[in-house]
Amino acid sequence: MRASLASSIAVTCAAVLALPVSLTAPAAASAPPAAALALPPAPELPGSTQSLPLEPLGAATRALGGAAGAGEQGLTRRDVRPFSLVGVVWDDPAAPLHGTVQVRTRATGGGAWSQWQDVETHNDEHGADPDTAEGSARALRGSTAPLWVGDSDGVEIRVRGEEPLPAGLRLELVDPGEGPGEDPAAASEESAPRARGVAAPAVRAGTAAAEEAASAANARLAPYGATWIPALPKEETELTARNMPQAQAAPAAAAAKPYIGPRPKIITRKGWGADERIREKGFIYTKTIKAAFVHHSATGNNYTCKQAPSVLRSIYRYHVKSSGWRDFGYNFAVDKCGNIYEGRAGGVAKPVMGAHTLGFNTNSMGIAVLGTFSRSAPPAAAVTAIARLTAWKLGLHGVNPKGTSYLISGGGNLYKKGKKVRFNAIAGHRDGFATDCPGGRLYNKLGTARTSSAKYQGRL
Repeated sequence: MRASLASSIAVTCAAVLALPVSLTAPAAASAPPAAALALPPAPELPGSTQSLPLEPLGAATRALGGAAGAGEQGLTRRDVRPFSLVGVVWDDPAAPLHGTVQVRTRATGGGAWSQWQDVETHNDEHGADPDTAEGSARALRGSTAPLWVGDSDGVEIRVRGEEPLPAGLRLELVDPGEGPGEDPAAASEESAPRARGVAAPAVRAGTAAAEEAASAANARLAPYGATWIPALPKEETELTARNMPQAQAAPAAAAAKPYIGPRPKIITRKGWGADERIREKGFIYTKTIKAAFVHHSATGNNYTCKQAPSVLRSIYRYHVKSSGWRDFGYNFAVDKCGNIYEGRAGGVAKPVMGAHTLGFNTNSMGIAVLGTFSRSAPPAAAVTAIARLTAWKLGLHGVNPKGTSYLISGGGNLYKKGKKVRFNAIAGHRDGFATDCPGGRLYNKLGTARTSSAKYQGRL
């Protein structure tokens, strides 16, 4: 597979950046007072983003017990259109935000406000490698991690800087929109049709080209439009893998075919409701997969597994519309119940280049466990899902999950550009960057994941 291979499939990009309306906004002179309280209808496209510029905090900050100053910005309580995820962005992606970001929200239709919640300021530790087209795109912005808050219609935020705050701070409020009616996480494996060696379908009238392309990328694993890719036993997985194009492109992987773990069930982008129109067209691939970096999404743990597709749609929109990335950053996601989801488009069995571990996205893959695991222990189901996913995906490329691999730094991290760095085949994000990610409690479980993954491959 050629590095940085891009598809030429066309796509029409449709983007809606909905501007917020606050209760404090002045009403038109001719309108009655009640009209000032009316919020505009939600856009027709699934999902939307409200972007609110932050303001200097003065008397409001002092009332919260802080000292007002140039290093503090935010917004006082206000009503907004419904949203479920929050984050903060700023103009210069290279400018760090050193300080604290805290928000509190009001549940939709409730009236009760939450406690203050911290938003992780991860300062460029995620994202595309610096010298790639995505990493140097003009649309890129600095951004915090996103935080899932659930259905809300009121917000308050305060940002306190230890150093001068970056310019252009804005609060992003993301509504994930409605997802597909079927719940692929709960669907029966027995009802899933299987596909092996299925040719890519012709573009169908009335269907977006980008959606066709995303489905066709998985055509050898599931039929067009499938909401999930079914699990396969180890023997069938090995048989299917022999017929994949990378078997001819990677002799080392072909020699290690007995060490491919059984393919787990994977919920596709179609299954979690990705709007293919908002990402950039085409796909970008690297040569192979040598290592898997494990992350936590830092979106908090206050979600149900039924809500996981909504969390993914929110992160996806935040990555693309707010942060300026070409697509969802991670190659895969795992929820607290152990469900595995396709992340960045391009095909789950292919070496898709992501934007998950700054400087080490080439020849690696990123897995985000939905949640925050700095103080909370990851569910056993999530750790098992990491093991099952890596046993399969690393196995396709002849990688021993208990072994090590070398990657070349693309710069922007702990290592200078061009340095050859050795990683565990299943590594944590913190191994390549000065970050807490994937959280200490999840990081401590990676040894368990490596051992289990090797067992799934049949190595132990």
